[in-house]
Amino acid sequence: MMKKSPSPEPPASRRHFLKSSAAASTLALLPQAVHAAANDTIKLGVVGCGGRGTGAAAQAMTADDGVKLVAVCDVDRDMAQQKVELLKKQKSNQVDVPSDQIFSGFEDYKNVISACDVVILATSPGFRPQHFEEAVRQGKHVFMEKPVATDVHGIKRVLEAARVAKKKNLKVGVGLQRRHQPTYQDYIKRIQDGALGDIIYMRAFWDGSARAGKEKLAGETELQYQIRNWYYFTWLSGDHNVEQHVHNLDVCNWAKGNVHPVRAQGMGGREVRDKKINGQIFDHHFIEYEYADGSRMFSQSRQIPKCWRSVSESITGTKGEAHFERGRFSITGPNATAKRLRKGEDGHQLEHYPLFDAIRKNIPYNEAEHGVNATMTAILGRMSNYSGQAVTWDEAMASDMTLVPDDLTNFDSPAPVQPDAEGWYPVAVPGISKPYEVWY
Repeated sequence: MMKKSPSPEPPASRRHFLKSSAAASTLALLPQAVHAAANDTIKLGVVGCGGRGTGAAAQAMTADDGVKLVAVCDVDRDMAQQKVELLKKQKSNQVDVPSDQIFSGFEDYKNVISACDVVILATSPGFRPQHFEEAVRQGKHVFMEKPVATDVHGIKRVLEAARVAKKKNLKVGVGLQRRHQPTYQDYIKRIQDGALGDIIYMRAFWDGSARAGKEKLAGETELQYQIRNWYYFTWLSGDHNVEQHVHNLDVCNWAKGNVHPVRAQGMGGREVRDKKINGQIFDHHFIEYEYADGSRMFSQSRQIPKCWRSVSESITGTKGEAHFERGRFSITGPNATAKRLRKGEDGHQLEHYPLFDAIRKNIPYNEAEHGVNATMTAILGRMSNYSGQAVTWDEAMASDMTLVPDDLTNFDSPAPVQPDAEGWYPVAVPGISKPYEVWY
């Protein structure tokens, strides 16, 4: 059954069933979507069995014990099998994935989607738009990890699929977990209610460590290698300011009333990423974003060892400041307050309760627009940094900058990025690379 959320507004139990024939009639008119009644099993599929995919599956089953994992897909079949066995140990009565429902083919995500009612999309982000499109086409509810795309073309695909999802009455969750943490919700509401006065500027930081690059294995095709080492290829990860910093950028957009910046200008580069396994991405970004009202957001994301570290957001207004970092939340000024993140306030878990509650109750739920705005904010900053030019939101969205090709059908397909004769990959060069074009 739907389990009680530890959030301030817990979703109701599965016993909250359709209470009128009118509601039942509405469901009958929408065969594209899955509408689970109070005691129905919700079949879950996972596309991408890495840390987040497996974690999200466990969290989905924790949020609703009527959820049953029935199919998974990952390019590494052995890892997928291992993760299924791990989840069986954690949720023995909620995992039923026979061997023929563990997939590893390039297009087997379609088989997972067809087998389930709700799909978790957790592969490298470059594939998120096409996977989301397919899930919506098949009429399935979706939880997709952030970011939701890596290029402008992908952003447009997600926006259109989100529009269709609403029309089909599908529910869509996005892994921007801060939005589901009660303390974040409390402090953002205080800010929007005027605790800081008018916002003058904001600061967003993701200055921290990075994952190691991976060497190419014997017999791997170039596409297989890049997918396995996805973090270091911009077409797959978006660069680290998109893949990770998207969280902090989303908080700032949220504080501003769910609006996005209108302009970005910044600088970045590669100071320590000097190995072939480091692919293409930068190791530091700094971007100044401008909003329509003239306020600014200053964004830093750096992955250089032995440097100052912070993953946080701060907001300065005409009446005070707010600071969110390491579980500490505070507002200074005439409306001063301070609070620590309460025990058990795990956004990764909390973000699944409203999604499954919406499925059980058949109520609207679609977080895709937040995911698009946060992701495109990050892409806008990367476009500015890679080119060394100021870039506006409207100009970027008027382009169709495409990093991810539409014709990848198997692991022998040519990767969109190719190494030179010595094995080095193309890297953007500010002042030479163009903001709205592919630089390689």
